[in-house]
Amino acid sequence: MERKIRVLIAKPGLDGHDRGAKVVARALRDAGMEVIYTGLRQTPEMIAEAALQEDVDVVGISILSGAHMTLVPRVVELLRANGQSNVRVFVGGIIPENDAAALREKGVAAVYGPGSATSQIVADIQNALHGVAA
Repeated sequence: MERKIRVLIAKPGLDGHDRGAKVVARALRDAGMEVIYTGLRQTPEMIAEAALQEDVDVVGISILSGAHMTLVPRVVELLRANGQSNVRVFVGGIIPENDAAALREKGVAAVYGPGSATSQIVADIQNALHGVAA
């Protein structure tokens, strides 16, 4: 039996709005993935440590605070420092396209804005990890 995809959903920084993160977490769970939600106000260090402890395949970061160019690259850096360069990072939030491109250059697999289809997020994660066609 193949191991379920393990996803950590994280809310870094001072952003207190987590409805989108919970909607995505539920969609991933409904698609058969194991989902760990860290809750609000996590530091990059807390996120990377949780990813290590939970042995996840994916870290999903939900960020609406505008601090995405500081917090997200730091999470990616810490994952690499922990020997988790195989962990895929997906980001959702209000992120300008120029910043989204810069985040992808720094190792983020995909960036989703408001109104993104959860079915696309599920398909992208499956494709990134198993080569399943979206």
